[in-house]
Amino acid sequence: MNELVSRIADNVGLAPDVAEKAIGMMLGFLQREADDTAVAQMIEAIPGAPELVARFNGEGASGGGGLLGGLMASFGGGVMALGQQLMAQGLGMGEITALARETMAVAREHAGDDVVDRVVASVPGLSQFV
Repeated sequence: MNELVSRIADNVGLAPDVAEKAIGMMLGFLQREADDTAVAQMIEAIPGAPELVARFNGEGASGGGGLLGGLMASFGGGVMALGQQLMAQGLGMGEITALARETMAVAREHAGDDVVDRVVASVPGLSQFV
């Protein structure tokens, strides 16, 4: 297990396999939604992140989601759709917020504030979670 997964699993209180999948899903979401240049720099700078994105990018991103998923998709999905996908993996709102904050803290350590700020600013609604 890599340092990123270990740290987030420990600090957020998630099982390592859940943390691994949730991080991959969140970074995959950012790869699809955020400023291309900034998010690529951020993901490449975090040890183990490119592999997590490759494994879990798109996981839970489709497949219905019922009425709520359909409504969110009609509004573009975005951060709310990611939240629903993570909840489907068993995470609560507190854990999702902690996951986002901890992942962005790791990203800042490896990629720098400027890169992470550009990523956050390029995704509507993300700043309220990080």
